[in-house]
Amino acid sequence: MSRHDPSPSLPEPSQPSGASGEPPLRPFIQESGTTRTLHFSEKVIQSRMSTLNPDALDLEYTRMMMGFVLFTPAPADILMVGLGGGSLAKFCYRYLARSRIEVVEIDSGVIALRDAFLVPRDDARFRVVQADAADHLRGLRDAADVLLLDGFGDSGIPDALCSAEFYADCYEALRDDGILVINFHLNHPNHRDYLDRVRASFGASMFEVVDDDMTNSIVFACKGERLDDPAAAELKRPESIPKDAWRQLMPTLRVIGATRELK
Repeated sequence: MSRHDPSPSLPEPSQPSGASGEPPLRPFIQESGTTRTLHFSEKVIQSRMSTLNPDALDLEYTRMMMGFVLFTPAPADILMVGLGGGSLAKFCYRYLARSRIEVVEIDSGVIALRDAFLVPRDDARFRVVQADAADHLRGLRDAADVLLLDGFGDSGIPDALCSAEFYADCYEALRDDGILVINFHLNHPNHRDYLDRVRASFGASMFEVVDDDMTNSIVFACKGERLDDPAAAELKRPESIPKDAWRQLMPTLRVIGATRELK
């Protein structure tokens, strides 16, 4: 992968609108030193990137979501819901060099900022699709080895992306032994209901990891028994994962491995 220019010409940021009855908030960018962030409002960071290392995973929850490599280190196809600033997409594109990656993003304004966050251009193994993920996954069968759900607006996960029907569609979209990874807000009042809906489709083959500040809950669920593979607890770098990526992920992978052992 070619090295990105860390200082592209940024589009003019849209100003957030907070008044009731006004149009939906448009994504905008803020800069602070070598940090670039994506927002729908001032109160919540949707994505964060270091311009010195744009392919690194700057937020802990994104490193937690990459925990799927403990169980599926070389997925042929990765399907992502939610582009944001492209942190997961860029990391997978760079370090999982044999994986095909499709990202589903509903907001054209988010997609319009992809160059500002140095998201790769579409090519033979990477593409961004503008679509409603609930519609996109409906009827999809055996399409992905890993499915990453990180579809958030300023007010949280859209209802259509946390329904029992949607998680059933996620199950069908995965291949045998495919892994679903979901980013939840731990303190959301419906959090336990969301877990029950995932469990209704995936059964007992799931577990939850919580970040240090008790904000993000990352849930892993499997269409099969791969999460029970004892080899995952060995934390041995697979040949398919470059050393640089493994060093970035290792502290978080240890936490995931310990959580898995306590399940």
